[in-house]
Amino acid sequence: MLRQRVIVRTLGVATAVALAATACGPQKTEPAGSASTVPSASAAGSTPESSPSTDGKPGDASPSPSPSASQSASPSASPSPTVKAIMANGDESEQVRELQARLKQLKYMTVAPTGFYGSKTTAAVKSFQSKNDLTASGAVDDATWKKIQGVSKKPTADELRPPTVNEVDAPDPRCMTGRVMCISKESRTLAWMIDGKTVSTMDVRFGSENTPTREGQFKVEWKAKDWTSTIYHTPMPYSMFFSQGQAVHYSADFAARGYAGASHGCVNVRDKGKLASLFEQVQVGDKVVVYW
Repeated sequence: MLRQRVIVRTLGVATAVALAATACGPQKTEPAGSASTVPSASAAGSTPESSPSTDGKPGDASPSPSPSASQSASPSASPSPTVKAIMANGDESEQVRELQARLKQLKYMTVAPTGFYGSKTTAAVKSFQSKNDLTASGAVDDATWKKIQGVSKKPTADELRPPTVNEVDAPDPRCMTGRVMCISKESRTLAWMIDGKTVSTMDVRFGSENTPTREGQFKVEWKAKDWTSTIYHTPMPYSMFFSQGQAVHYSADFAARGYAGASHGCVNVRDKGKLASLFEQVQVGDKVVVYW
């Protein structure tokens, strides 16, 4: 009987250690047995992974056409005349940034300029063309560009590169009471709210499809101004842990590459100054709401 208890205890410890190794958070500081609740896909950290950019940048999420699709096209079909595009899906330049800023002025885009012409820019251009009796191709030709320039003004420096790229989403009802880090996956923003009033906002990014950031209502379990991932060995400054190793923290990779990367489940912030200020205000026990 004693031998059986020793074997069971040994197996239990081995299982807990194996599960704890899947998360970048401080699993070793949690109460014994809690690591067994951590799913392997929830590991958090700041090492980048493939993820869609703000505007659907190819190489991140946009699939390439399948060979069968191109082969199925009829060889006898004659190509229709096309107008030369000045800017089109896949382009990346300062001219694209200006285009996006002008479209935002005209309310055809809600996100701030990124300089990359992706799916959202294509949709905005197509909508503009449809409403202005232009060929709705989604690409900017000379006629489209002149029309956009004619009905908008030259963007200012702040319009071209605003401090916060994403427009803050309407807060979840759970964010309207108490002290809350209100985190929207839809708008990719964090709003620090106290009793329903927004104190500050910042851009965030999340985990990839394989390592998603958990959704729901949580609370700040503990904080660490200087923390390094125990799994990925990457710095996680100003960490505020809220769910079994997942935390809100600063990411140098997010600051450098934007939405071309992703976390392993954590909520990355790219504005270090804003996060440092938030870190000083947030207390252990404050609410965290992650929602769509």
